[in-house]
Amino acid sequence: MRALGKLRTTEAGALAYGERPADGQADGLLVLHHGRGSDERDLLGLADVLDPERRLHVVTPRAPLTFAGAPGYHWYAVPRVGYPDHDTFERGFAKLGAFHDELWRRTGISPERTVLGGFSQGATMSYAMGLSGEPPTPGGLLVFSGFVPVVEGWAADPGTVRGLPMYVTHGRADPVMDVAFARRARDLLTEGGAAIEYHESDAGHLIDPVHIPGARTWLGARLPEVSSTGARR
Repeated sequence: MRALGKLRTTEAGALAYGERPADGQADGLLVLHHGRGSDERDLLGLADVLDPERRLHVVTPRAPLTFAGAPGYHWYAVPRVGYPDHDTFERGFAKLGAFHDELWRRTGISPERTVLGGFSQGATMSYAMGLSGEPPTPGGLLVFSGFVPVVEGWAADPGTVRGLPMYVTHGRADPVMDVAFARRARDLLTEGGAAIEYHESDAGHLIDPVHIPGARTWLGARLPEVSSTGARR
């Protein structure tokens, strides 16, 4: 049986992360951000599920924040679902941006061959990082049960939204993040010209297995195989 991946820590002050390298030269990079109260181990097992041929280099960073009385790691505090706390969101955003920059330098894989994805709070951070308009822009977003954040000082950049590929899923029975958040994001991004593929199911707050085959197909189309000469096949 193949190992899921390795767990590592970056240089002091940066983020810990899980990592599952590609078999051979990577065709792209998939960064998966975990949900509230979890850690870098949570989504590492998705690497072989979404990329069974191991074409991609997959990395799962650990959120930088901890809170008294709240287990695990967090990207921001949640005073109200859909509306992250400004100061903690800003800290999480800055830490994650620095991590992505270091990751692109370390792997040599370009941002346009990178998909940012995640679940719940991690899905929201994928929206935040991918739509901010701060360069560089990723090649796509893979969103499981998240929302486009409403927070002072951050807004989706219209130029970035236009044409950006996204695969978005949500459960209609989600008791944590109501499906209305996903529908609002879908409508907002569709109106902005995003290339969004949107799916719902009867699931609760989880990554519904019914959406995995579609996500796998979408991911393969976003990050097609690269030949030895560097050309896409």
